[in-house]
Order: sequence, then C-alpha cells, then structure tokens
Amino acid sequence: MKLTPAQQAEFAEQGYLFLPSVFSPEEMALVTGELPKIFSETRDEVIREKGSASPRTAFFVQAWNPVFAMLARHPRLVEPGTQLLGSDKLYMHQFKVNAKAAFDGAVWQWHQDYATWYNDDDMPTAQAMNIALFLAEANEFNGPLMFIPKSHREGRLAAGHDTVTTSYPLWTADNDTITRLVAEGGIVAPKGPAGSMLLFHGNLVHASGSNLTPWSRWILYLSLNRCDNAIRRFKRPNWIANRDFTPIEMLPDDCLAAFARERHTAAA
Repeated sequence: MKLTPAQQAEFAEQGYLFLPSVFSPEEMALVTGELPKIFSETRDEVIREKGSASPRTAFFVQAWNPVFAMLARHPRLVEPGTQLLGSDKLYMHQFKVNAKAAFDGAVWQWHQDYATWYNDDDMPTAQAMNIALFLAEANEFNGPLMFIPKSHREGRLAAGHDTVTTSYPLWTADNDTITRLVAEGGIVAPKGPAGSMLLFHGNLVHASGSNLTPWSRWILYLSLNRCDNAIRRFKRPNWIANRDFTPIEMLPDDCLAAFARERHTAAA
C-alpha cells in the first residue's frame, strides 16, 4: 500500500497520519480472535498492569503467533514505512499489542518513543517510526492515543526515566515541556474502528489516559527502523528491543484472507 504525495506531506508536517478502515472486518475478525489466547499466556513477553492481572502489553507476538507473524510482514503495514523512512531495508525494532483493558487500562505518560530507543537501546538517529493498527474501536472515552501535532520537529527532548507510575518504564517528558508544546500545537486524538491505522514519527510526543469504560482498546504497534540505523546497546531483552536486523520481506496483500480460508478448510 503506497501513500500519496499529499499523505506523505501531511505526515512530514504534522508528525502523524490517520488512515481509517484499512483492513476489512473479516481480516480483523481473524486477528482479534487470537487476542484472548495471547493475553492468557503466562510468559515474560506478556506484561500485566501494575497491581492487576489485566494485560498491559504483549511483546514480540509475531514470534509465537502465526496470525501476528503475517501482520509483521503485511504490505499495508510495512510499505508505508519504507516510503516515510526512505529505505526499502527496514527491520522490526519492536512489535507489541498494547491492551488498554476495559475498566483497568492504565495511563501511558507523555513521551517520545525515540527517547526510550535512544536512552535504552542507543539507536543512532530518529529514522524509525510506529505503524499502529487499531484492533478495537478507539473512541473518546476508552483511552485513545493523544498526540501533540508538530512536536516531532523539536527533535529528541530531555526526558526523565519513570519506573514508578506504571508496570512499564518510560523516558517521559516533564509537565512544563508538555504545557509549552500543547500551547503551540494543541492535542489531537485520532479515533476510528478496528482496522484503522495510525502512522507516527518516533519523536512525536504522545500519551493516553486510563480506560474507565467497558470497552477494551487494543492497538498493535510495529516499530520499524532502518537497517542502517540499527541499535548499538543490548541491555533490554531481544523481545523488547530486537537484535535481528534482517530486512523485512513483505507477504502478499491477501495473506490474512488466504490463511482464514485454509483454517476454515482444515476445520471442515
């Protein structure tokens, strides 16, 4: 899936791009049908909310689930990254499902992802980005992602290491910085149905609030990095910060539908 010049220009200007309903309801039914099994796993890659059994994040799912293995190589998710990062040789720095569970999903503090990639993983430059796929509807109530438009133009901001607020440590921006950035750029929260996509720059400042609703908010993230920008520090586990810098080879666009047909035939 190729982005138009206008879409690429919008990404460069705002730091993000929202594409509603990129994947069909049938494709999303296959994907979301895997989530209960994934979140029920007891393994290091499945992080729970602080003080709760509710899932917060499931990392590296492509290595242990066949449906998500296809998403990690799906052209609708990977090809826009090759355009925006200016290289057809990208690798998967990080792959995860963030699960903001109904009634129990906690906050993600204001941060830039590149701050963590730089401080923890020694990624040389911000030539990396996120491709996010909504696995459930994101609405104004269930903790949608909030962006500060154009904040990616600030470069990498000073950040403090928050290891207390939640069960997952982040390098976060302070309140004074956020106040200034919001005064300059405002806040947006793109919302839409399952199957929608969000593309955003590694330096775009973002956060999300807690989820007090009965509607879980699940988002898959592909953090794509140029192979010539590979990380140089390996203190985090491979399933958080991937050390395999092999370029992604994309699958056919209909790979999910073909898999669903094969599974149905095998079960018949």
